[in-house]
Amino acid sequence: MQQVAGHLQEKKGYYYVVLNYKDANGKRKSKWISTKLPVKGNKKKAEAFLAESRRTFTVPVNANETDEADTVNTNKMKDMLFADYMIYWLNVIKPGVTLNTFSGYNMNVKRIIAPYFREKGITLGNLQPADIQKFYSERLKFVKANSVQKYHANIRKALTYAVKMDYIEVNPIFKVEKPKKNAFIGNFYNVDEIDKLFEAAKGTYLEMPILLGAFYGFRRSEIVGLRWKMIDFDENTITINHTITVTTIDGERYIMAEDRAKTKSSLRTLPLVAPVKEKLAVLKEQQESYRMKFKKSYNKNYTDYVCVDELGNLIMPDYITNAFPALLKRNGLRKIRFHDLRHTCASLLLKNGVSMKQIQEWLGHSDFATTANIYSHLDYNSKIMSANAMMEAVKINV
Repeated sequence: MQQVAGHLQEKKGYYYVVLNYKDANGKRKSKWISTKLPVKGNKKKAEAFLAESRRTFTVPVNANETDEADTVNTNKMKDMLFADYMIYWLNVIKPGVTLNTFSGYNMNVKRIIAPYFREKGITLGNLQPADIQKFYSERLKFVKANSVQKYHANIRKALTYAVKMDYIEVNPIFKVEKPKKNAFIGNFYNVDEIDKLFEAAKGTYLEMPILLGAFYGFRRSEIVGLRWKMIDFDENTITINHTITVTTIDGERYIMAEDRAKTKSSLRTLPLVAPVKEKLAVLKEQQESYRMKFKKSYNKNYTDYVCVDELGNLIMPDYITNAFPALLKRNGLRKIRFHDLRHTCASLLLKNGVSMKQIQEWLGHSDFATTANIYSHLDYNSKIMSANAMMEAVKINV
């Protein structure tokens, strides 16, 4: 029995099942089946419908036995503008990726890739490696290579799907040279600057996020997602196992609270040191007093979260991003990004003799190479050790 592949696709607010199979002549076909389920609130039901449709679908014995209304015509796909195909591909992959991932794809395709190729009038079937290469060259005039690498990844995935579905025979992306990734060097504060930053943040909504970002190197999503139940005041531990991110797709804002982190290694438990413990305890008491004071006006949806305002509203990630540079400017501090507090944490650990392996575990990097690639230029202590070792091994007469 032939294995039938398939996926969910949204169309006019409803879920459709798209089944992919090969007919009697070995040609790939696609059949659309309406689930009659509205997209909102029905993803699990739609996934069950998809599984059942794949299990019960019978491939037509007669190669001509097709439903023209439900079958994707390969020739039509080849004649489709590449810009329109990229939009089509977005709808195909949407059910299978996280909202955060889809948001990035959606922004790149709709704001950058599709408008460029629509203006060129290039179809999917006529797309050449030179067309893609020229697109990269044009974009490099305005953005860094890292951004173009993201466009490359989107186009590669979309064209790989086109080959898989027999819309095109060869993937032109494999003849394209993608730009080399920019070498990353993180910015960071020294001890004096951190002290001034802590002082400037006192009494503001940014006080706790800055403390957690600089001392523990927590990511913004980890800070906003930190909950009181993950802080053990008896055992003196603080655990990261929950994140909150905000993304916008086609003008609609989504807040995603997830019991997950960026990678498996990001799920970590660290010591709750006395000064941070004291500040957290004071903050917890303040929040309890605000709940009593404002009663019905207090937002009960985020009572377990650490970073909330007086009315219990969550301090959102984008607020931190926007308020942080304003705080620096008001206080005459050197401009850095909020994420650079994470790099500051790593630089101070290195300066005080903490090994790269320990820093990897502290920051929650997925592998040692990530830590080493980002911070090796700061690891001056190891260079001193190497120099001393060489002086022991090689005697230099002066």
